Amino acid sequence: MDKQTISRDGTRIAYERTGQGPAVVLVSGAMSTGATVAPLAARLSDRFGVIVYDRRGRGGSGDTQPYAVAREVEDLAALIEAAGDEAWLYGISSGGALVLEAAASGLPVRGVAVYETPYADYGGGEPERAEYTMNLREALEQGRRGDAVELFLRLTGLAPGVIASARESPMWADMEAIAPTLAYDDAVMGGGLVPRERLGSIPAPVLSLAGGASPEWLRRAAEAVAESAPRGTYRTLEDQNHMVEPQVLAPVLAEFFGS
Repeated sequence: MDKQTISRDGTRIAYERTGQGPAVVLVSGAMSTGATVAPLAARLSDRFGVIVYDRRGRGGSGDTQPYAVAREVEDLAALIEAAGDEAWLYGISSGGALVLEAAASGLPVRGVAVYETPYADYGGGEPERAEYTMNLREALEQGRRGDAVELFLRLTGLAPGVIASARESPMWADMEAIAPTLAYDDAVMGGGLVPRERLGSIPAPVLSLAGGASPEWLRRAAEAVAESAPRGTYRTLEDQNHMVEPQVLAPVLAEFFGS
């Protein structure tokens, strides 16, 4: 990241901007940095001024304590100000919950697009998520970062054998390094249910996307997001799953951001 802005609480937020045109801020999900959404940024930068950034506690950004979701909203406010006082927002997975909260908080947002924000209403996952929150907090308080990462990977549905292999891989150390931010994403998800009343206060247009090859509960959650927002629209991307391909997603976002 070649630029930085300072959030309201003094936290350094590292970012980079590519392209010219209306500002678009891309927000990654759990266990991710700005590099995760860089391939998508590259496909949008011919029409937009695209900002990718490291969320606090990750990559080149700082991590002032104590954490609160409102601080991450302030991070986005600082990025929007640096971009020119107004922007489109896109968030994937739990990053989607963050951009929706930012829009509901009154930030100068032209519109919000989200991909598969994993609300648990339709997957029978509410008790599982509550248990995850409790176990995650315990693991992090005890400094068991590897166990915290494993808890998250289990929540995503990875098989035990795949997780065991991941523990032996070179990437595991990087995952442990940002494990404390798993608690941040958990807080952003707010208990895991679709925040219908909060979404109902978003004045900007909202595009909620899901993959046609993803589990039904993710598609239903995405539909509920669109139904809860006054100017919400739902769309399915055929043959896509939670690891959506940038070349499929980018044209859909470009159409929405160009409207």
